[in-house]
Amino acid sequence: MKLLRSAAARDLVLLLSRIGLGVVFIAHGWQKFQTNGLDRTAAGFEQMGVPAPTLSAYYATGIELLGGAALILGVLTPVVGVLLALDMVGALAFVHLSNGVFVSEGGWELVAALGLLSLTLAVVGAGRFSVDNLLTPSSRRQAVAV
Repeated sequence: MKLLRSAAARDLVLLLSRIGLGVVFIAHGWQKFQTNGLDRTAAGFEQMGVPAPTLSAYYATGIELLGGAALILGVLTPVVGVLLALDMVGALAFVHLSNGVFVSEGGWELVAALGLLSLTLAVVGAGRFSVDNLLTPSSRRQAVAV
């Protein structure tokens, strides 16, 4: 049990979580950008009742692509985590909430999991294996660890 509480285990789990979450967000952003295209994504958002559908499509696509990459690298993790969580709040509120829980029925389970993990990373941080860690002075890292 002590191993699971070690700093190395914590940092490894944060790294794996960031990579997994980042890949999922990049895949969804890529789908909006390349597979569907921004115009079709905006039209779909409009059909679903998303406010400012063109702006929303650009925001969702951009934050999912760039934010996913930032998560993988562990750069600006607190900011990116909050922006991705807000992206998922929009998806929850305007698209998925009324469809029940299950993703197979268009429900909110996936957006909730993605948003909550994004928010968790925003609060907890990227961990030792990240660009954020490299850019943070060692005195600040020690203060945060305490």
